[in-house]
Amino acid sequence: MGNGKDFNAVISLLSEKFNCLAVDLPGHGNTQVNGTDEFYSLENTANGLICWLEELNIKRCFLVGYSMGGRLALYLALNYSQYFQKVILESASPGLKTEKERTERYLSDLQLAEELEELNLEEFLTCWYDKPLFKTFKTHPNFNTILARRLQNNSTELAKSLRWMGTGNQPPLWDKLSTSEIPLLLLAGELDEKFIKINREMANICSTATLEIVPGCGHNIHVENPQRWVEVVQGFLLS
Repeated sequence: MGNGKDFNAVISLLSEKFNCLAVDLPGHGNTQVNGTDEFYSLENTANGLICWLEELNIKRCFLVGYSMGGRLALYLALNYSQYFQKVILESASPGLKTEKERTERYLSDLQLAEELEELNLEEFLTCWYDKPLFKTFKTHPNFNTILARRLQNNSTELAKSLRWMGTGNQPPLWDKLSTSEIPLLLLAGELDEKFIKINREMANICSTATLEIVPGCGHNIHVENPQRWVEVVQGFLLS
């Protein structure tokens, strides 16, 4: 539900050593999709980002992705590895393993997309951030500022993103994890038990992956503890 501005705090710290570009994914922030709804899919979004890198003449770079952006970053790392030196995945997953799980999640994503279109966005986000996943994020001092930024999103655009790029519509990447040739940093918050479990399994499968569990944080680490996030990420990138 966020956009590139959510990374402003960590970018201001990282920019002392790195040139940083923050991207709004389709359906989020200021990114506009000129095409059919299929362009919101993970595969088409990945292709669009590669085209964007080529337009900017960026040959190789570091890549960071959070949550949905983390799933996209992993897809890019495994399918376009020549473009990336190292990849950081925050609170991300390789998707769902079984067809049954994907079907159930896809139907759930469709229902959420309908709610996005039918409810007032403020009502929807109030329910969204009541999820246990965001318990620590919701108590953060900057939560209301971030929520106000979320309310600037377009509900219809968010719904398209959820239908096409939601976890239920994502091709599973578990089987490709062992083929990774790029160093991966997996970040999970200490209080985010679901993603700790997922990322531990990822680290066991992928020989190039390192798992870092950040104390006192839930799902949204870069907002909840930007200083520690930067320390860990910068250490990984410079090692």
